[in-house]
Amino acid sequence: MDLGDRLALHELPGRYGDIFDDRDWDRLGTVFADDAAFDLTDLEGPRLEGLEAIREFVANDVEHLRTHTMTNVYVDETPEGGVLHFRLLALIGGGRVGTTSFRGLVVSTTDGWRLRHLTVKRRRGVS
Repeated sequence: MDLGDRLALHELPGRYGDIFDDRDWDRLGTVFADDAAFDLTDLEGPRLEGLEAIREFVANDVEHLRTHTMTNVYVDETPEGGVLHFRLLALIGGGRVGTTSFRGLVVSTTDGWRLRHLTVKRRRGVS
């Protein structure tokens, strides 16, 4: 990976956060690959397969956090692409804040870097 790749990968979490904050589900394809998997099982959610299943779920079946702030972003290069790590600091409501960790397998596509598989793990909630 060159510095341009790393910069593009560091932008993915910010794009993800803005998409969710703006509820702009049409832009999910700028973050997820068409064949992406999104694993929310640690948050008592489903494991979604494919961009359309992800879009359908987030648009209709889940209550979203008020604000997504992404931090602790880094990339581990692999022969297949890379592993993107980042953390979410979110306002939950009622003055509460929570954190989750994201681990995403990323691949280079003709449209740029995309998440092929994203796993979300609960870290902690703070009142």
